Amino acid sequence: MSKIIDANMHWLPGELFSDKKLLNSFLDCVPKQYGVHTRVEKIEGKELSQLIIEQPKGFVNLNYAEGQYTLESQLADMEKAGVDHAIFRLPVWQEWLDLETCKEVNTRMAEYVKRSEGRMSALAVVPPWGTDDCLREVDRCLNQLGFRGAQIVAHYGQIYLDDPAFRPYLTFLNDLKVPVVVHHTPLPVDFNSVLPYTNQRRQFGRCVDQATAVGRELFSGMFDELPNLRFIHSMLGGAFYAFADMLVPPQHQFNDAVDRFQTGTGNLRAQLSNNIFFDTSGAPQWGKAQLEAAVKVIGGKNILYGSSYPIRKDWFFKGIETIESLDISAEDKANILGGNAARMFNLA
Repeated sequence: MSKIIDANMHWLPGELFSDKKLLNSFLDCVPKQYGVHTRVEKIEGKELSQLIIEQPKGFVNLNYAEGQYTLESQLADMEKAGVDHAIFRLPVWQEWLDLETCKEVNTRMAEYVKRSEGRMSALAVVPPWGTDDCLREVDRCLNQLGFRGAQIVAHYGQIYLDDPAFRPYLTFLNDLKVPVVVHHTPLPVDFNSVLPYTNQRRQFGRCVDQATAVGRELFSGMFDELPNLRFIHSMLGGAFYAFADMLVPPQHQFNDAVDRFQTGTGNLRAQLSNNIFFDTSGAPQWGKAQLEAAVKVIGGKNILYGSSYPIRKDWFFKGIETIESLDISAEDKANILGGNAARMFNLA
């Protein structure tokens, strides 16, 4: 059987809680003036700390626990789960990190991956503004550190990736023909309606963010200009498969008195296949029927296995058997569990 590749494993520097300079660089980059607040506090009942992000203040959206990012524990968990290879990304912080902190993170991630002796790969993180310094850092990651692609998030502040501000950076990545992982942010731009209830905020909010991003990317025409750009969206693109036929319909057969929707969508289906890919971000959380529907609508060649480790251990330890239990073809299972990632990230 082919290698099982987890294309969505989170990584933070193991020294984040003990290296005060590094911790402060993470904390200080978070924009408090826009309602995002961070703090470090002890986990109740344990001799461990956690890093908490609230947006807005009083609503917890992210928390990262000390001790979850050690090579020994991650390799042991991979062995137990049956994962042969991990592809690392930062969890959400890409939205805020400055270039100097990104350089430090990339260097530490490269050292960590090297110690895994071929079991792990990494993705470059830089601010997405296309400056000469940012592009040099991507070049360093790909050509000196051996990274397999780049990582960004669905939106930065108030703007999504179809905004012209990102075009220089995305053009650079398009020319390199490297895969680009698009992680979700803690909340979509317009988030007040999902704030009050935890699961609505922490799960559905991420889906709204991803589905919004996918739709904007398709309808903006950016892939006409950047045909080699391949985005891999987390959270199954916010369940974008459920909206694919509605948002990107086949050509209608009848003449309506008024065209109420954008009808010139002929190339969007091809772009949805060629430029947009999705990872499962924890297969067990979706359920069998939803995963099978995603494969039926999107196709097995556009879905990558990803666990969002270490967010929920059941997603990690039950994820592979969840995919194997689906009523889909053996070819689709093999592609999802590793074949697609091996091709996209050029893993032997």
